[in-house]
Amino acid sequence: MSQEVIIKEINTKEDYRAFVMFPFALYKNNPNWVPPIIQEEMDTIDPNINPVYHNASARFFLAYKGGAIVGRIAAMVNWIEVKELKKSKVRFGWFDAIDDQNVTKLLIDRVIAFGNEHQLSFIEGPVGFSNLDKAGLLIEGFEEKNTMITLYNEPYYERHFEALGFTIQAKWVEYEIKISDFETSPEKVKRFSSVIMERYQLKLLDFKMRGDILPYVDQMFTLLGKTYNNLQTFVPIQEYQVQHYKDKYLKFINPDFIKCIVDQNERLIAFAITMPSFASALQKINGKINFFNSFHLLKAMWFNNKASFYLIGVHPDFQNKGITAIIFNEMQKLFNKRKITIVETNPELEENAAIQKLWKNYENRQHKKRATFTKKL
Repeated sequence: MSQEVIIKEINTKEDYRAFVMFPFALYKNNPNWVPPIIQEEMDTIDPNINPVYHNASARFFLAYKGGAIVGRIAAMVNWIEVKELKKSKVRFGWFDAIDDQNVTKLLIDRVIAFGNEHQLSFIEGPVGFSNLDKAGLLIEGFEEKNTMITLYNEPYYERHFEALGFTIQAKWVEYEIKISDFETSPEKVKRFSSVIMERYQLKLLDFKMRGDILPYVDQMFTLLGKTYNNLQTFVPIQEYQVQHYKDKYLKFINPDFIKCIVDQNERLIAFAITMPSFASALQKINGKINFFNSFHLLKAMWFNNKASFYLIGVHPDFQNKGITAIIFNEMQKLFNKRKITIVETNPELEENAAIQKLWKNYENRQHKKRATFTKKL
């Protein structure tokens, strides 16, 4: 006789820690799962710390079987999305479970009940509270490590959702790009970059210290909104969220890895944020940052042959005008200087042909694909 699955809504500090720690047990023996930083996960779901709760509601659930935790899920409503964008959606995220269809069903049922409680029309996930949280179920590339800003999951997750009547809402692709030396890099990219810079009287900003970046951070978030506001998944970033993301990510930023482009009026028209890959370092520290293991993060910051694209923003007035070629051309110089030979892109919507066209100028492979899943309530 199979054991009963019990779903518990969590509300104590101990429960929240158990919620965050469950994937550490689930993926303990998986060499491709990259752990998040435990304290950051705790802070993200804590309504006393994360300002997203000014415009969001959430409930968190754990599944138990035989007294052991076998799954988790978050049910969320972003009220800006519902009230201002008129998208009647309940979100689910932080989903992880053993390979038991009933566990997944019972967890999803709690999200559906939360959506029905607020008279919402459909469910979608896995996503976070906003666009800057991790999103997208991995559907290809299970033999690859996730990056610091992407999710990892087992192949059976997709099968579970399909069995529950979910369909794919959106797909993202990720690429691994090989970086050659600058002299042998695509000549047309270098030439095109120079032409575009001159044609639009643009200027590249180089940052030497982390403090040099701060005057431009707010502009970056504004530009991010303008870049992605037409995407089906976009929800405007609120001003009070910006400081939260500054605090969360700025400590990982190396000034060399940020490129900004301004026009003749010093207006920011494009930026790109890359970082050395922290995947292996995060596996070594296993979710905990302290004096003894921070060495691994410092080593990854300064001695690394792999990098990751995290964010690219381009003002709508300059989209489809070759600005991404300028950005990648400048990054190429940096990568060569830092002896970086491999770069991973951030997830790009499958239909984003413009950016994927740029990768075709380089030796590349599409190594991951992810999706969000939806169904009507």
